[in-house]
Amino acid sequence: MNEMELKYGCNPNQKPSRVYMENGGELPIKVICGRPGYINLLDALNGWQLVKELKKATGLPAATSFKHVSPAGAAVGVELSDTLKKIYFVDDVELTPLAAAYARARGADRMSSFGDFISLSDECDKATALLIKKEVSDGIIAPGYSDEALEILKAKKKGNYCILKIDPNYSPAPIEHKQVYGVTFEQGRNELDINEQLLENIVTKNKDMPAEAKRDLMISLITLKYTQSNSVCYVKDGQAIGIGAGQQSRIHCTRLAGNKADIWWLRQSPQVLGLQFVDGIRRADRDNTIDVYISDEHDDVLAEGIWQKFFKVKPDVFTKEQQKEWLAKNTDVALGSDAFFPFGDNIERARKSGVKYIAQPGGSVRDDNVIETCDKYGMAMSFTGIRLFHH
Repeated sequence: MNEMELKYGCNPNQKPSRVYMENGGELPIKVICGRPGYINLLDALNGWQLVKELKKATGLPAATSFKHVSPAGAAVGVELSDTLKKIYFVDDVELTPLAAAYARARGADRMSSFGDFISLSDECDKATALLIKKEVSDGIIAPGYSDEALEILKAKKKGNYCILKIDPNYSPAPIEHKQVYGVTFEQGRNELDINEQLLENIVTKNKDMPAEAKRDLMISLITLKYTQSNSVCYVKDGQAIGIGAGQQSRIHCTRLAGNKADIWWLRQSPQVLGLQFVDGIRRADRDNTIDVYISDEHDDVLAEGIWQKFFKVKPDVFTKEQQKEWLAKNTDVALGSDAFFPFGDNIERARKSGVKYIAQPGGSVRDDNVIETCDKYGMAMSFTGIRLFHH
């Protein structure tokens, strides 16, 4: 098959819509179940490239959770701590490495991942399918599916869950095209191989960059390669914990992603882990309630007559002082940026979210200020010399 008709394009009024191979070759994807939409396929094809490169760079199975053509989370199959298992709602199941990767990718920013499109680097196994079964998701792309996994996934959304199979050996043409307002754009594909060699130019006084830090920086850079720019990505323990996408200024990317990383860490605090939710509360409602509880709007869920809807016992306020004390315990975070940091304010903000290792292209007229700020906090920073804009 070299053509697939779609229901509509980005919006219902954008018809007709289809995907096809200009050279008459076969589409590299096969629809096993459901009917993918225009945005679904953008998420699927971008997400597949991301996990394929993560697997190549780290040797570990990888997963990503995509929403609106940017990843909400991305991770490799590193074993989860008991705390992460609890906040990801997987403390009662057996996890394969691939399932661990998806639990991490989905769990980093659960609110953004609601209704995601999933990409897996390896054949979807039963353990991973059972995790996906519990979540609100639009679809999945993978190079294959076990019989048990396929049976589980086909039952989602009353049999309408979108399941795509990608040819793992497919290699696209080196030149790609895109149309905007009737004008055709042409460029060479971004075939940059992201590996440890990109991290060798450490420009700070601190030259110590352990293997795990290099792995996390590679995860960050590969994630940025498929995130709408401007973008930055915070990574810890093999997973993205905060992605700031599509902002016009670098500092807003850093703040947005840093705030997401902070929420991820605050969810692991004793105050949040000790919350006693009412029986039967849905996962999305629990996620939303936690988000409000740790925000400045906590009165919205702790007011009399309201907290009983969510909690068995009224929790104490998680004060700003307590949050600051807990956030200070988050350390050894890696941060990647798709373009240079123009000012040291980005480093100042990153430090508040535990960043110790940084990879960015370099090349700003204020590189000296950025390096000086890193040195002030003992951070190690690499200049990759490579920009990773994606549009």
